[in-house]
Amino acid sequence: MPVQPKPGTGAAPSRAKPDHLAELEKMTAEAPAPERVCQKLAQILRVQRNEVALLRLEQGSLRFIYPTELRAAGAIPLSSSAVAARTASTRIPLLSNSFSSVKHVSFFETVKLADGEQGADQWPIQKIVSVPVADAQGKVLGVAQVSRKGLDPSLSGADFTGDDLKQLERAAEIIARMAFMQESAPLG
Repeated sequence: MPVQPKPGTGAAPSRAKPDHLAELEKMTAEAPAPERVCQKLAQILRVQRNEVALLRLEQGSLRFIYPTELRAAGAIPLSSSAVAARTASTRIPLLSNSFSSVKHVSFFETVKLADGEQGADQWPIQKIVSVPVADAQGKVLGVAQVSRKGLDPSLSGADFTGDDLKQLERAAEIIARMAFMQESAPLG
């Protein structure tokens, strides 16, 4: 029996509808919670909510602000080899459709998330897009990451494309203007 891809991760074209980014832009005036913004980010890139991560730079380390379950999991020093740390320190985005074969910190993949499908939240990351979140002056505030999880790459959904990377970069520009990305802002 053939295995079906996860809902929302089929081989449909990877272009987000233009109104999704406009909706994200409108949120800046509403002071939204990170959870709501990340839900919109999942919609824009057609991934599950448990495949979105948003990290904020605090005192030289990255801390998860989404998913909320990872807020207490510790910090990632910018000097580490973690993908998020490299993205923040080099300001270079990453798109990898063979991420499972790349040596990376997998501790965060094992944390149980409240909104995941049964066991799906703990599936390994197979594909990833990681971009810096920087303010208008170029100061890095954090990192936005979107992934596709699965038991193997063929079960994790469509490959990410250059268009997906551009969509995430545009979204990161918008997210950088949100209050919760400021180092001292409360997270709720």
